[in-house]
Parts: sequence; structure tokens; C-alpha cells
Amino acid sequence: MKRFALAVISCALATSVWAAPKPCDELKAEIEAKIQANNVSSYTLEIVTNDEVHDQNMVVGSCENGTKKIIYQKNDN
Repeated sequence: MKRFALAVISCALATSVWAAPKPCDELKAEIEAKIQANNVSSYTLEIVTNDEVHDQNMVVGSCENGTKKIIYQKNDN
């Protein structure tokens, strides 16, 4: 039973390490690469604080422990 409890605790700790928050600039670069891979030519990605988010549908990422959001807006040509 002690081994099982130790295994569960070890897995929980390992999972939290894998889920470490990314810096905003790194996450923005990853999102930007995915957008460009879909051949979207005119768009805006912006890092904003939670208070600056007016439309949750524009949020494509969260960073800095959830204190900031990355918002996406497609620009019409």
C-alpha cells in the first residue's frame, strides 16, 4: 500500500513539472507558427492582461500563470 501511495504522489509531482507555465513570448511564437502554417496572411496576436480581454472568443492562449492572455484577431483585407 505504501508503494502504491508513493507511486501516485510521484506521478502527481511529475505531472505538475510537465504542466509548467510557458513565458508569453514563447507561447505567442508557437501560436503564430500554427496560424502561419494554416496560410492566414493578415492577423494580429497580442499579449494582454486579463482585465483587457473584452471578448473571450478572441483568447487563444493563457500565460504567466493565467495572469495574461493572448488574443487573436483576423484582419480583413
